Amino acid sequence: MSSPTPPPSLLHALRRVMRPLVRLMLRKGVTYPYFADMLKAIFVEVADGEFRLDKSPPSDSRVSLLTGVHRKDVKRLRGQSDMESERLPEAISMGAHLVSTWLNTPPFCAAPGQALPLPRLASIGGDRSFDGLVRSVSTDIRARVVLDEWLRLGAVEIDEADVVHLSTDAFIPQQGFDEKVAYFGHNVHDHASAAVHNLTTEGSPFFERSVHYDALSAASIAQLRSAVSSDGMQALVAFNALAASLEARDAGTAEPRQRMTIGLYFYTEPSAAAQAADRPRDAEQ
Repeated sequence: MSSPTPPPSLLHALRRVMRPLVRLMLRKGVTYPYFADMLKAIFVEVADGEFRLDKSPPSDSRVSLLTGVHRKDVKRLRGQSDMESERLPEAISMGAHLVSTWLNTPPFCAAPGQALPLPRLASIGGDRSFDGLVRSVSTDIRARVVLDEWLRLGAVEIDEADVVHLSTDAFIPQQGFDEKVAYFGHNVHDHASAAVHNLTTEGSPFFERSVHYDALSAASIAQLRSAVSSDGMQALVAFNALAASLEARDAGTAEPRQRMTIGLYFYTEPSAAAQAADRPRDAEQ
């Protein structure tokens, strides 16, 4: 039985989506053979977990038919398959919880979304201190450990009065590759999942919109970048405050829980015409 021919438009889109990912892999030493082996395992995982008939696990032969992976490899890979959790690592998840508490919970904020500078020590600021903030979320970790890590990541600053200030960019660490790559996996996965849902699933689409222009000057790009940095962050802070209040309200209900992600991004590069003009011409023979 012949396999269906993929839509050419989809293949073109997939090539475009993969280019920045391949760029990252080449910069970080992920070779094609390594990625191909990993991709083979992911094909088997998804076919096994999401393409079942009557909720019954598909046979090795059906997974092989769906994926094009040889049946012997399917059997081997299914034994190793372990779908990764979609949750952020615990340390990062706790950090996000602390940031949300600082931004939205008195006495640590002046108003929802407006984190107050906090004295570092409880002996100075009492409950309204960085020590008190950490203690309000967990008694199992020392505030000094959190502070040292956040200073490393660029999430906070300490002034000469020993007062801790939350960085406006604390949603994403400014330093630390492992921490940033955890957000990379989380955010790109969820953005791609929303887009795939909108292409393949009937029913209400997820919100996924963008604005794009291709003939802007460098000065205009700089103005837009600044506007997105300020207005975009304000929007995310507002959504964060709303989500925190709704989560607090939902804590007393027995309804099944769901997770969600709201994202905003900005990207720029030379337009296609500019790239073509800069491309070196072949030397004349």
